[in-house]
Amino acid sequence: MSPAERLSKATVAERALRLADEEGLDAITIRRLAKELGVTPMALYWHFKNKEELLLGVVDHVLSDVRADRSAGDPWQKQLRAILETVIGVMRAHPCLPDLMHSADKMQTPSFIRATNDTLALLADAGFGLDEAYWIATYLLNGAIGAVAGQPGCPPGVPPEQAAEWRRQKRVQLECLPADKFPMMVEFATTYQQAPDVERYFAFSVDLLMSGVETMASRRA
Repeated sequence: MSPAERLSKATVAERALRLADEEGLDAITIRRLAKELGVTPMALYWHFKNKEELLLGVVDHVLSDVRADRSAGDPWQKQLRAILETVIGVMRAHPCLPDLMHSADKMQTPSFIRATNDTLALLADAGFGLDEAYWIATYLLNGAIGAVAGQPGCPPGVPPEQAAEWRRQKRVQLECLPADKFPMMVEFATTYQQAPDVERYFAFSVDLLMSGVETMASRRA
């Protein structure tokens, strides 16, 4: 069996995802992927007609595990939190995803449609109307994207061995602000003395997003 015959949508999407993580979304082209996979471009066109379809295939691939376990009998809050944590976990694992999730027409992907349907069902259980449920689902997705994009610490391009120096420079920059005008920012400079607790940050982010939904749901009880 030739490489082209062994090729699957999942294989192509996984390689495209890896390439985007390493070099950015602009690096993804049909020709480049074909070379990476050892096939002709025509072999990829069998699965994806163009780059837009390919990027949607990546979204569909990475969201394949985002679903609610409706058979478990867990309360809607626990299931919704699990979906949110899964989405954040997937995006944390793949640096290219926040930008892709923000820009792609996700409603063209079966995995996103299923995940959205699951989310709407959970929010309906919480007492929200479908329009409100969709607003909340959108809010949670954008909040998850923002949480990952805004992860504290060094920018992605800073090597680990330069992290301490990067934090020192940021601390000095804030400490040099006029304390009479920006006292809180000057005080905030002390937070750069050590690496941020990223796991605590993401747990806090999930709590923050969920608390708004749970508070509004409680008003409908």
